Amino acid sequence: MLRSRSVLHRALLAATSGALVLMAPLAQAADAPITIMVGGINKIIYLPAKLTEALGYFKDEGLNVELQSQPTGVDAENQLIAGAVQGVVGFYDHTIDLQSKGKEIQAIAVFCKVPGEVELVSTKAAAAGFKSMANAKGMTLGVTGLGSSTDFLTRYLADRQGIAQKDYSLLPVGAGNTFVAAMKQDRIQAGMTTEPTISEMLKSGEAKVLVDLRTEKDTAAALGGLYPAASFYVQNTWAEAHKDQATKLAHAFARTMEYLHTHSAEEIAEKVPRDYYGSDKALYVQALASSLSMFTTDGKMPAGGPETVLKVLATYKPLVKSKNIDLSKTYTNAYLAAAAK
Repeated sequence: MLRSRSVLHRALLAATSGALVLMAPLAQAADAPITIMVGGINKIIYLPAKLTEALGYFKDEGLNVELQSQPTGVDAENQLIAGAVQGVVGFYDHTIDLQSKGKEIQAIAVFCKVPGEVELVSTKAAAAGFKSMANAKGMTLGVTGLGSSTDFLTRYLADRQGIAQKDYSLLPVGAGNTFVAAMKQDRIQAGMTTEPTISEMLKSGEAKVLVDLRTEKDTAAALGGLYPAASFYVQNTWAEAHKDQATKLAHAFARTMEYLHTHSAEEIAEKVPRDYYGSDKALYVQALASSLSMFTTDGKMPAGGPETVLKVLATYKPLVKSKNIDLSKTYTNAYLAAAAK
């Protein structure tokens, strides 16, 4: 009896500890609902999630998928670690960052070859001399959340221009309307965001482009190579225990990536909810049209991409730099290959 109580006591301590530990996922029925958390569901970089649902590709695979939205990728990541969701649509770089902390997560479908982000500077700050990241000293820079991919990228861009982390401030301002408000109120002088917010602020004249990460050429110039970003990732243990579901999810997303490259921006916009573009559908279509080239055609990880991401993170993350990161555990094309068969 004493031994049983001791075992129970240790189990309770483990269950209530504050540490984030990836537990082996419980067995899940083949037709059980799959919850996917998206780090900002109306962002164009994450469009494949909602589009796959709208096109009926999840249902075609016999999957019962529920999409949920969190303001930032790091919030979605925490939901995955806690076991509250089965998958996340977020940036691939989190898989590397988490491996350095002893947690294994892998991307099984890659949406974007580049971040699709832009570092915008307010027109007021630009007029005062903020012309490049080399001018970021003393400035407050907006990110979606601390520990988010915009945080990672902003730090790297500043570091590459010789600006130390102590010389600027990062402020989490979310995305969309909250980002716009922070810049209008001069709480941030520059910040990183995505479409359609980019096009909205450029059209209004409230901001200018400081660093563009929407094309392969510009991304290579800023980061040194392709930087695979928006992806669908899951716990490695979940994928291994649910190979059939993982394969069906990969196949559904691969079909969507093909759809994006075989249909016009106007046709694609017809598939999204009205609140994605609000009162300016033409601007949304324009932003979407200029973004289509950043999407992969098949959901596969672009060659050389993981190495670029690792290099960027290791530049200013001591834990990533000190660990022997196994990139082969951060992504896999295996489920896409199985789906193709």
